[in-house]
This record gives sequence, structure tokens and C-alpha cells, in this order.
Amino acid sequence: MTTERMPQLNKAGMAFSDPNRVRAFMALRNGELCVCQLIELLKLAPSTVSKHMSVLKDAGLVLSRKDSRWVYYRIPDKDTGTFISALTGIVADYLERDLTIKRDAKAVLKITSMSLSETCK
Repeated sequence: MTTERMPQLNKAGMAFSDPNRVRAFMALRNGELCVCQLIELLKLAPSTVSKHMSVLKDAGLVLSRKDSRWVYYRIPDKDTGTFISALTGIVADYLERDLTIKRDAKAVLKITSMSLSETCK
């Protein structure tokens, strides 16, 4: 079994190099969101959001599941004891007071109060 850690760190660094991916990641810190909800938050094209989420998933920063026609994303559980869980905790703690992240948190509350059929037209 390989213990090479550099590739995982590089993928995480690349994933966090885009502000929209950071915003999407931070929006997931309080729970799972549908890709439609992330599209609504980020105000980006569905294909762009899907690509951003693919980069985050490839880096191990988010997990996904498909339910019918919707794809949901979430941050892996913190108690896994992995590098990714430690890194996600550090990033979330560091950005918690960022103004954009605070605005996004309010927007997520509004978005999640709407039904998925309303959001995912």
C-alpha cells in the first residue's frame, strides 16, 4: 500500500484554488445540498457547477449521492480521522467569519426553505 500523500494535498489545493468551489464547499458545512441548490447559490450555469463539484469530489472534499434525478453533495464526516477531515475543519474554521461566506450562509437558509421542485425547475 502506498503512503504517498503529496497527490492528495495537491488535489485539495487545486480544488480550493477557485473561489466558487470554496463557496460551494462552505455551503455544505451545515449539511447536504442538491446540485440545484448550489446552482441557485452560486448563480452559475449547471455545467459549471457540476464541473466545480466534480473537482471537489475528485479531491475527496465532498461526497455525492444520486436520488432520482437529483444529485446531492455533502462534506465527509469529520470523525473519519483522515487528512481530508482535518483539512475541511481548518478551512471551515478559517472562513467562518468571511463576509461572502456569511452572505452565502443566509442565502442557503433561504434556498433550503424552498421546495426542491421550486428550486430545481
